[in-house]
Amino acid sequence: MKVKIESSKIIKPFYEDNIIPPSTRTYIPLSVFDKVTYEAQIAIIYAYRPPTPPNATIQLGLQKALAIYREWAGRLGKDEHDNPVILLNDEGVRFVEASADSTLDKVMPFKPSASLLNLHPSLNNVVELVQVQVTRFTCGSLVVGFTAHHTVADGHSTSNFLVAWGQACRGLDTNPLPLHDRTIFNPRNPPLIEYEHKGTEFMSKSVKKENSLNENTHHVTEDIVVHKVHFTVEFLAKLKAKASSMNNNNNKPYSTFESLVAHLWRAITKARGLSGFETTHIRISVNGRMRLNPRVPNEYFGNLVLWAFPTSKVKDLLREPLPYATKLIHDAVAKVNNNYFRSFIDFANHKEEDLIPTADMNKHILCPNLEVDSWLRFPFYDLDFGTGCPYMFMPSYFPTEGMMFLLPSFIGDGSIDAFIPLFQDNLPTFKKICYSLDLLEN
Repeated sequence: MKVKIESSKIIKPFYEDNIIPPSTRTYIPLSVFDKVTYEAQIAIIYAYRPPTPPNATIQLGLQKALAIYREWAGRLGKDEHDNPVILLNDEGVRFVEASADSTLDKVMPFKPSASLLNLHPSLNNVVELVQVQVTRFTCGSLVVGFTAHHTVADGHSTSNFLVAWGQACRGLDTNPLPLHDRTIFNPRNPPLIEYEHKGTEFMSKSVKKENSLNENTHHVTEDIVVHKVHFTVEFLAKLKAKASSMNNNNNKPYSTFESLVAHLWRAITKARGLSGFETTHIRISVNGRMRLNPRVPNEYFGNLVLWAFPTSKVKDLLREPLPYATKLIHDAVAKVNNNYFRSFIDFANHKEEDLIPTADMNKHILCPNLEVDSWLRFPFYDLDFGTGCPYMFMPSYFPTEGMMFLLPSFIGDGSIDAFIPLFQDNLPTFKKICYSLDLLEN
């Protein structure tokens, strides 16, 4: 698949005739949740069957959506006190038009490989907070590559923006309207820090330096392969039943997410061939909108995520049955509640200068640990530019060993696709056991 760039330009918010353009000298301070998240661009890819709207329609819709979500058209910067902010300067986002030399059918379904990087602008050394690439195929199909800076918004907020972009392309008003106030997370007086946040969301700079020295990045990209696994509805139902077979939680079964992540944690750990005495954990995002009291509206635009870290010795994880791992996940996520979020807010407002976030997209190897990015509940399939919803969407190519992505399959029947980066040497074992309900029998 050869992709040719036809044009690349900066586009700015479009304000309707009856709207006075706002000042471009204002800014929004970053919240404690913005400061602790990944400082990196994230890319996703959409594919559409013909008929598809013209590029001009997609561009104008994006400009109209940026007039509502001005943060994306701004830049990251500092205020007069050197605090990190989003400058609402309307400097714009990058819009790239491209063409491919083949039909979409010849390259679908996309395999997780470096060729995906041709379908969106580069993620390196980018000042724009959003970038879009529209690539036309010879059959009339369209692929939209979208990149966004995670410091500005989490997956929940970004998916709301994408829906608003589609609404603007269809001539509809933005619904729901975003809530832009990032100053609502005030620390308590006096602070009440009930949990250990150093070593969880934050670490010292010296620990980060030591971890970087210990990570062997020699020919990493050649050693890591991103493997896509499809889990059917039938398999997921069996997995959920098995995971919940010893659950004393008021006879309420564990969720499909908890059951699948527990299964993958065990399967990947076994495939890695780790020592039984090593400790392994998974980093799982927890959305604070549902956890904080009073509840923060779903329309809140920004980052509002912390993480659960279920942890186990390798020997216990593999020796105990699936319900053991599932309970670890369930209990760790349940712990990240209103009290935990409030404790974090207090800690982050009084933390030592030496501390930096543990969230790090520059780490190439997570072994013996894992991270799971679940897009199962985001309305990504609702990005309709006027000719229908996407045929499929997927993450771009992120060859970070151990960083999994879970998303609803484009089949639309409730099945799940998992994108799992592993070392090439670990892949044969993982393939052999990933559909087994009894890992230790293999």
